[in-house]
Amino acid sequence: IIVEDAEKQIVGLMPAYLKNHSRGEYVFDHGWAEAYENAGGRYYPKLQACVPFTPATGPRLLVGASPHAGAIRALLAQGGRAITERLGASSLHVTFCTAEEQATLVEEGYLARTDTQFHWKNEGYGSFEDFLGALSSRKRKTIRREREEALANGITIHRLSGADLTEEIWDAFFAFYIDTGSRKWGRPYLTRKFFSLIGQTLSDQIVLVMAKREGRWIAGAINFVGEDVLYGRHWGAVEHHPFLHFEVCYYQAIEHAIVNQLQVVEAGAQGEHKLARGYGPVTTYSAHAIIDPGFRRAVADYLVRERAHVAELGRELLAFTPFRRGPVPTE
Repeated sequence: IIVEDAEKQIVGLMPAYLKNHSRGEYVFDHGWAEAYENAGGRYYPKLQACVPFTPATGPRLLVGASPHAGAIRALLAQGGRAITERLGASSLHVTFCTAEEQATLVEEGYLARTDTQFHWKNEGYGSFEDFLGALSSRKRKTIRREREEALANGITIHRLSGADLTEEIWDAFFAFYIDTGSRKWGRPYLTRKFFSLIGQTLSDQIVLVMAKREGRWIAGAINFVGEDVLYGRHWGAVEHHPFLHFEVCYYQAIEHAIVNQLQVVEAGAQGEHKLARGYGPVTTYSAHAIIDPGFRRAVADYLVRERAHVAELGRELLAFTPFRRGPVPTE
């Protein structure tokens, strides 16, 4: 979706995808689709404005530096709805947008939706021990115990990047991905070639945390490095050991972020168990243009209740973070 100025120069863009399913989005609308189709409607195709297959917040209404940026974003929102109608799609879903973009979209008649992710934030820690010092004594001891037990069976942990990402490494990680995906999601969608391609093009922006036991790779998790964020994504294992998942996915990511002065670790969608590992609740935003007026009213009513639930849940979850309630110790 493109906005041009009087000289035909592109001043705004909104990439969108016409989809016949809702997989890979992490803003779940399967219930909406079922309800609409049960009422005689046709939910698919729909339009999706997102970064495909990853739940990462970022700009969706792409506008350069301009004194008219607000007006351009409004035009993109209007154009998105118009194109949705022209294509005969049921709806347009702008997912994991910024809060400011959501506000613009809502002004143009889109419906606001919120959810919760869990992010770790770097408060200027100099080491993992500094991070532990910010936690309550009981939580600090728990994490130390989990890290020790994760390595108790002769397991070693390796953080690999750049030239370390050989085809042999990708073979091992792909086996982990397929095993976990088949059990957890039912249909792993990334191919073996995908991992070779990102190894060729993004190797310096990848941190692959791999666990080895008795000379054999047994588990791993992939992370992508942004400007100041580490994005934790897929995990898999062919051997299962106590707390190894937490070590490979969460503690190693935190340690890497501290060493490299990254400000945030985003550990993907869902997972209240991340709270005890130092990850706090963060609100995510999306906006939805529903074309059918009756269906729009039903979804709008549902979202009023859902937003209230998300806000209350966020307040409740804060009580379960492991951080000290008083001053951070200086020892």
